[in-house]
This record gives sequence, C-alpha cells and structure tokens, in this order.
Amino acid sequence: RASIYSVLDLVPQQELYSCTLPRHKGATARPTLDELRREAGVSVSSFRCMLNMWGVILLLRLSWITSQAGILLTWFIILLSAAVTSVTALSISAIATNGRASSGGAYFMISRSLGPEIGGPVGMIFSFANTLACVLSVVGFAEVVRDLMQFGAVMVDSINDIRIVGVVTVTVLLLFSLAGMKWASKAHILLFVCVYSISFANYFVGSFIPPSPEKQAQGIFGYRSDVFVSNLKPDWRGAEGTFVQMFALFFPSTIGILCGVNICGDLKDPATAIPKGSLMAIFWTTITFLAISGSIGSCVIRDASGNISDILTGNITEGCVGLGCGLGWNFTQCIESQSCGFGLANDLKVQLSSLVFPKSSLSSAFGFLTSAPKIFQCLCRDNLYPYIGFFAKGYGKNDEPLRAYILCYLIAVAFILIGELNSIAALISNFFLCSFCLINFSCFHASITNSPGWRPSFHYYSKWTALFGAVISVFLMFLFTWWAALVTCCMILFLFGYVNYNKPKVNWGSSVQAGIYNMALSYSISLSAVEDHVKNFRPQCLVLTGPPNQRPALVDFVGSFTKNISLMICGDIIMEQEKQTMPQEAAERSMRWMNERKVCSFYTAFSADSLRAGARHLMQAAGLGKLRPNTLVLGFKSNWTDSSAESIDDYINTIYDTFDCNHCLCILRMMDGLDPHTHLTLPPRAVVVDDISTRVDHDQMKTAFQNEQGTKTIDVYWIADDGGLTLLVPYLLTRRRRWRHSKVRVFIVGEEHNMEDGRNQMIALLKRFRLDFSDVIVITDGEKRPQAKSLSRFEDSVAPFRLHDEQQDGVSVQEFRQRSPWEISDKEFEAFKLKSERKVRLNEIIRRNSHHAALVLVSLPVPQSDCPSALYMSWLDTLTCGLHCPAVLIRGNQQSVLTFYCQ
Repeated sequence: RASIYSVLDLVPQQELYSCTLPRHKGATARPTLDELRREAGVSVSSFRCMLNMWGVILLLRLSWITSQAGILLTWFIILLSAAVTSVTALSISAIATNGRASSGGAYFMISRSLGPEIGGPVGMIFSFANTLACVLSVVGFAEVVRDLMQFGAVMVDSINDIRIVGVVTVTVLLLFSLAGMKWASKAHILLFVCVYSISFANYFVGSFIPPSPEKQAQGIFGYRSDVFVSNLKPDWRGAEGTFVQMFALFFPSTIGILCGVNICGDLKDPATAIPKGSLMAIFWTTITFLAISGSIGSCVIRDASGNISDILTGNITEGCVGLGCGLGWNFTQCIESQSCGFGLANDLKVQLSSLVFPKSSLSSAFGFLTSAPKIFQCLCRDNLYPYIGFFAKGYGKNDEPLRAYILCYLIAVAFILIGELNSIAALISNFFLCSFCLINFSCFHASITNSPGWRPSFHYYSKWTALFGAVISVFLMFLFTWWAALVTCCMILFLFGYVNYNKPKVNWGSSVQAGIYNMALSYSISLSAVEDHVKNFRPQCLVLTGPPNQRPALVDFVGSFTKNISLMICGDIIMEQEKQTMPQEAAERSMRWMNERKVCSFYTAFSADSLRAGARHLMQAAGLGKLRPNTLVLGFKSNWTDSSAESIDDYINTIYDTFDCNHCLCILRMMDGLDPHTHLTLPPRAVVVDDISTRVDHDQMKTAFQNEQGTKTIDVYWIADDGGLTLLVPYLLTRRRRWRHSKVRVFIVGEEHNMEDGRNQMIALLKRFRLDFSDVIVITDGEKRPQAKSLSRFEDSVAPFRLHDEQQDGVSVQEFRQRSPWEISDKEFEAFKLKSERKVRLNEIIRRNSHHAALVLVSLPVPQSDCPSALYMSWLDTLTCGLHCPAVLIRGNQQSVLTFYCQ
C-alpha cells in the first residue's frame, strides 16, 4: 500500500522485513532512494510527447509557414493548435485517471469508454497511422542524409538512395525497439538531452552571433526590427499559399500528444504521468514553436540568392528591390525571376543545422515504431477482427509484441519502397484527428451518462470543452482535406459495421452501455405517463417456455410477430419439488441461447408450487410500467390424456386466470410437439434444472417458423369477435421476410341464404382495417352433425374422465365439483353435448379447407365456469387435431385492438 507521499513510497508492513532473512526470495522489496527520487513516469511521458511534437514540421516547415503566413498568423495557428490539443489532453487525462489503463494507448481508452464498435476501428486505424507516421519521419531523415552526401557520393540515384537509407534506418530502429521498452525510454531521454537541449541552446545562442557575409548572402542578418516588421504580415505564394493550407501543414506536429498515452501500460503511474506529461509537453512545445517562429522571423528575410557577389558597394541602391537593399545586399535579380534559393520562403531548413534534423526525425520515427505494435497487440488480444490473433503474443517479462513489431516493420518497408507518400500524408492527419475526436467524445459521453463508474481523479476538465474538441476535430478533418476525411470516415464505418454485426462477447462497462440504460430508463418513465390507445396496441407476450431451448418452436412463433415490434418475455416456472432456485449458470445459458438464435426477448424465472401459481405471479409482476405483458402464450398440452387429472386442472385454471387478469391468450400446437428433443410437451417444464446443463449450449434446432413459407396460406378461422387480435397476429406475421408472400384467408361463420352479404360485409370491414387478405370464405355447414368417426374419437378422449350417475353415490353437484373439478358427469356431458359436436364439426371443416396451409389460427372458445376441466381440454384438442401444420388457438380480451378511425 502506498503512503501519502508517493505511489512508490510504501507504508510500513511486515513483508518489507522478510527480506532480512538470508537467502529469502520472493519477498516484497522497498523502492530504492533512486527510484523514489526519480519521477520516471512523468519524465518518460512528457519526453515522448515533446520528442514527437518536435518533429518534421518544426525542423523542416516552420520557417516556410512563417514566411507564408507571417509571424502574427503563425502564432495564431500555433495557439489554435495548442488549444485543440489542450482540450484533447484534458479529456485524455480524465479518461486515463478513471481506473488503471493498460497497454494499448488511445485504442484501449476509447474501446473501454465507447465500446468495441468504436474502439475496434480506432485501434486498427490508429496503429496503421502510427506506422505511416514512422515512415514519414524515416523518409524525411533519408532525404536529409541524401542532401548531405556531397562530392558526388551518390549510391544509385536520388530516389533509390532514399529507399536504401530508409530501409537501413527502419531496420536499425527495429533492432532498438526489440531491445524492449526500458531501452526505448532510455533512448528517448538520451535523445532529449543530447539532441534537443543542445540544439535549441545552440540555435538561440547562434542567433545572437553576428552573421558572416556568407550567412547574409543566404538572408540571415540577426535580430533586426525592420526584418521583424516586414515578416509580421502574410505573403501568400503559390497554390498552397492559404491560411487553411498552412494550418493543415502545421497541425500534424500536434499528433505527438498521444505518444505518452500509447505507452501507458509501461508507465509506473499512468494516472499521474499522463496528465502532467501531456500538459507539460503542450506547454513547452508551444513556447518553443512561438519562440522559434518569432526569432527566425526577426533574423531572416524572405528572399535571398546565396550569392556573395550580390553585396552592394557604396550607397548605390537605385533599381534595388526588396528588404535586402537596406541591409547592403541586392537580391533584385532572383526576386524578379523568382529563382531565389535562400530565405524564409525558399530554404526549408533555414532555422536549424542539418545535423539536428536527422536525429530529431529518428526520435519521432522511433517513438511511432514502438507505439504502433503495442496498440495493435492490444487490439489483437480483444479478438474483434479475424485472422489477427497471431500478433497478440508477447515475449519476455515486459510482454513485448515481437510479432507485431515485425508486421509494422514490413508495412513500413513497403511504404518506404514506394517512395511517394504525399497522398497518404493527408490520411495520417485525418487518422489522428479522428482519434482526437473520439477521445473527446468519449470523455463527453462518459460525463453526460452520469454513470457511477465515471469517477476520474483528474477534475480539471469539462464535458462541454470535450464536446467542443470533438466537433472542432471533425471540422478540421474536412477543412484540411475533405477527400481524406471521407476516406477515413468510410474506413471507420466499414470496421464499425463489421464489429457491430458480429457482436463480440466482451463487456467493458462502456459509457455506451450506461447511455443505453439512461435512455431506456428515461423512455420507460415517459411511457408510463402515456395513455393507451387502440392504434398503438401491440401484443406484449409472456411466453411460458420453460428453458427456451426446450421449446424453440414456441420461441420462434412469438418472435416472428414481436421482434422489433413489441415486448416478449420468456417465463420459466420452476417447480418447488424440482429445485428451489434457478442456478445463475442456467439463466445465463438460456440468454446465450436466445442471443445466438437472434431472438429479441427477456428471460425471467420464477419458483412456484404449480404452473397456475407461477403463471399468475408472472402475469402480475413481469414487466415494467407500460412494458408489461398483455398476452399469455402457452404450449398445447399434447400429452393431456396421459397426464394426471390434477395437472389438467392446473393447466385449465391457468387459462381461467389469464382471462381473469384481462390478458389475451395464445396456445400453440405443433403436431410433433414443442420439444424437438423428445417430441413431447409437458407444461410448464419437461426436465428438471439439473438436466438442462446436460443439453448442448449451441443446440439451435430449426423449426417450421424459420422456413421460407413461399405462397402457402395463413388460414384464420375468426369464429368469435375477440377485439381483432385473431386478425392482428397474422398481419404482423406477413410483415416478416419468411411470411411476406403468404396469403391470408379469413373464414367466418354464416348462413347459406345470406352468405354473399356476410362475405361482402367482412370484406368491407377488412378493407377498413387496411389488412391485406386474399379471400374471405363463409362457413355455412358449421351446424351440421359431425361424422360418426370424429364423434367416436372425441368420446374416446373424454372417456377416462367420465363419471357416470351410478358412481356419484348421492353426492351433490357442488361437492362433486369441489372434489373432482376435472371429472365429467353424465348430466354435464349431455348439457355440453351440442357445444362439443360443434367443436368436432369445426375441426372437420378446418381439416378439409386447410390441408395445405402453412399456419392455422382458430378463435379460442372462452371456458365457462361450470365446464369441467377435462371436457374443455378435449375441446381444445378436438379443434386442432389432425392438422399437418402449426395451429394456434387465439383469443383477445374482448377489447378492440384494431380501428378504422384516425383518432
């Protein structure tokens, strides 16, 4: 545990004294005095940022930008860039101090903040951009080395010399990188001390030394007020001479701000090092940029010939053009012919000696080459994209990504051999600007979601400045190079689409998750204040599936008309005699099964003594606010003739309770049963919980509702007006791709003498409901007596539940009903005989007309309170028996769910 003095300074503890024993290994050791005195994390972070910000732009382009934009506009460009990077640095600091950040840099921060969908594309593009940034620095180094080769020391030609020097250079840098992060950090410190400190001191001291005639011929005259005044205003030249182009040219110098973040996994205290190092780097580099641009604008004129013979003799200045005339030089000829080779506007390396630039380019290239592999290694380990896991392996105690080093090296060599990187340079700026945008947006999004997990220890940030940083980054992307911005956005969208489609199994607690929760909570509360309206009715289904993988047909049927439309909850009633509680593993397995099947449903389990008790509690308690079930969906009890009388009564009482709760009801019957494993349906549960774990997790058996239905028909037997649910469900089915070409046929009951009038009236009603249908068929023979064979089958099904008069032993009807509510007396059988025959006859009509249908929906008869359970169960069985397709018994709650009015 750290003391209050430092994160390295430990509080007294017993483990620190165990090392006093001889030959005792593995004990905790105190930090040494050198370690306590050295702020290694801050130094390395700030050094890396400054080394990469002091790169190609400072040493090759700052003088030219000053000549084009003038000192004032150059300072404005520098300060504006510093403002953007400062806002980004504040966002980086907030994210970096909201928990321990491991290796991966900006990718790790964005992916853990905004989720894999955004983080994945950024990781891929950012690692590639770092590699290309290394290429640019190496090519810049090679160009300077080529220019230093004098006296005809040319190896092949100018282009191939760059390629040879570049490949050799990047190979040497690779060997340094393979030595590990410890050597890389020491190398950066060495470069910082030996190169920049000495070079800057050399530059500023040298600027006060009176220039020689050779230097004056090159336009260098030392500090002079007239030179300073003449360089204050812009002097735009050429096609690229605009403020936007100069801003675009300078801005890449700020990409080094992320270099400290890229090695956050190697810092001893990233939470301290990243904020201090980043802000310190911005401050000192901004001061440096301002000082150098101001000093060089005070010492060097824009145009000079470099020819010492152009010195003026005497005071003759007639016909002389340019500021050099007042300084004793006549550069008129090169100015008028636009052939001057020296001065701010012509000599790109006027501000520093050529010895400094190769070293600085090497430091920048080295920084980018060590950053890119670590970012890519972190991306590979997250398994967001295929075929890149090979590069995730690390070596040594520091987990060095050697394979990723080799990959980045090969990419760098390939682009160095191409030689032309002008078009790619614009992409690199956009890649980093895109990272700036997403870093700021991550901070903004995490702040506005009010997640309890967002607790950064760095408090000097604002969500509104972060939003400003995100917006200005996007604006600059399109302002600098619009086509490069479009290419970057397209790449981001493509990589985003891939990750979003594959749904990687990661849970990083991102702010997107927190935002989704906030939106869901807000909308749910808002929805609670909205009154119900018939136009907005949706069948919100509570489906008694048990474990969903045991009844996939029931899940697929309800999912076919609720997906992305309405609520679906899979209810699992756990019998007390089976197990007291549902194991968490089984619940997670059920959700995983539904996610793999792409079913949009919730899952809830409930322990109860019976199906009826569990269903009643779920109907009362399931859901939230207006997102509550209004429809109960059951599987048909196919084995009812072999079940106990108590289980039949429990099943029928569940139907009674459904109507008591004013819920709609659907009962699905598959001819082969709902459980494809056993071809047997046992509501509410086919096996105990322990048996579930033996099932295959990825058992995704195909059901009839997953097949293309083609032009088969959906036959709707709208026998009783239930409010329109019987018509609404098939309409919702036909909106799905698999049912799109199916034809809906509506069957109604009518009389033969006015059959055509009844049909026309129904057609007019359906048209007013705006429901698509292919035909309306009037059933006129529904009251005929059924065939003897059909009646015989019905009587055989209820025979085990018959209680004849001689078996009642003088028991009253009330006592008989209380003792055995499922049994059917002779008197009750006769009383319901006509209704029973109507059900048998309707089944004959259904089998005759719907032999080739894809789905049959039949109005469910509402059970009367004096109807025995076994008799009602036989009616349900009779209505749907003998069909070769799925059959649904459906009943609304007698409230309209369809309307033809507009208000």
